[in-house]
Amino acid sequence: MELTGARWRTASRSSNNGGACVEVADNLPGRVLVRDSKARDTGTLAFAPTAWRAFVAATPRPPAA
Repeated sequence: MELTGARWRTASRSSNNGGACVEVADNLPGRVLVRDSKARDTGTLAFAPTAWRAFVAATPRPPAA
């Protein structure tokens, strides 16, 4: 998978639990990339933007700190 140009950020729904975060790159046309911030070299998932939006909409927000 070509990752050149991906701009990674911590996902807005990652909780503050000691660094266990998901990173998202949503700046590439036609796909949203997701990876584990602690194990960046172990793999990247790719989603169609519509599938990613549906996933985020169905994911509960973490409790407030």
